[in-house]
Amino acid sequence: MIANSSHPSMPSSELMASIKQQVQSAIAEDVGSGDLTAQLVPSTQTAKASIIARETAVICGIDWVNACFSEIDPNVKIDWLVEEGAEIKAEQVLCEISGLARSILTAERCALNFLQTLSATATQTRHYVKAIAGTKSQILDTRKTIPNLRWAQKYAVTVGGGGNQRLALYDGVLIKENHIAAAGSIAAILKQALALNSNKSIQIEVENLSQLAQALQAGASSILLDNFSIDQLRAAVELNQASDGQAVLEASGGIGLENVREIALTGVDRISIGAITKNLQAVDLSMRFHG
Repeated sequence: MIANSSHPSMPSSELMASIKQQVQSAIAEDVGSGDLTAQLVPSTQTAKASIIARETAVICGIDWVNACFSEIDPNVKIDWLVEEGAEIKAEQVLCEISGLARSILTAERCALNFLQTLSATATQTRHYVKAIAGTKSQILDTRKTIPNLRWAQKYAVTVGGGGNQRLALYDGVLIKENHIAAAGSIAAILKQALALNSNKSIQIEVENLSQLAQALQAGASSILLDNFSIDQLRAAVELNQASDGQAVLEASGGIGLENVREIALTGVDRISIGAITKNLQAVDLSMRFHG
């Protein structure tokens, strides 16, 4: 399912369950049998702290931050000064935190790790969405995500204004070159896919205009155009229109901010980009104690 808004395609109950599992796993990895350094701070000492942005970004991951602190100490209080999906500036204060100093120190790194990573995905996505503004195309993610953060990153893509490709292998059919080779032909593999009656999306990847023509003739309704040049993309859109525009066309491969608008202007419906979830530089955030 493709998500088109600032909310994930996954049901909220499933997303919240995923957040809990991810946070518990991250804390177990980081804290283990206990935070040795935090024990240097008196157990009853309270503190106030702020999370501050060091660069411009799109903020994503508030629920993960809340869950990290709550998992360590439900009594820690967080007052957010920004909303999920907000575009923030360098030196902007994102939230104020108060509670036991030990609790705040122990939860700090896990909370920032989630917030920095998911904000990076949302920020990258927003750049691409803005780059194609005014065209008919939509920016999509791929399955090229950080292990165990699939749902989190796909959510972050929607916060950035993009859409979700299939969530996982069970969530849709994507027929690629080796599948076609094993089945013998494009027509044969599409027939087999339809026979599954899975009620899931069926997409086929093609590598040239000849394969595109075969896919259209076989009745494909969703086609991924792999590493097509600009001229090939234009020709693909024309070929699809000549077939009554029966298929949704998605461009993929070799796409960056420098050429994404030109690709969108060819008339393709979707543009999927692995870089928004795999080629990330964490947003620079920090937490500072204050009086």
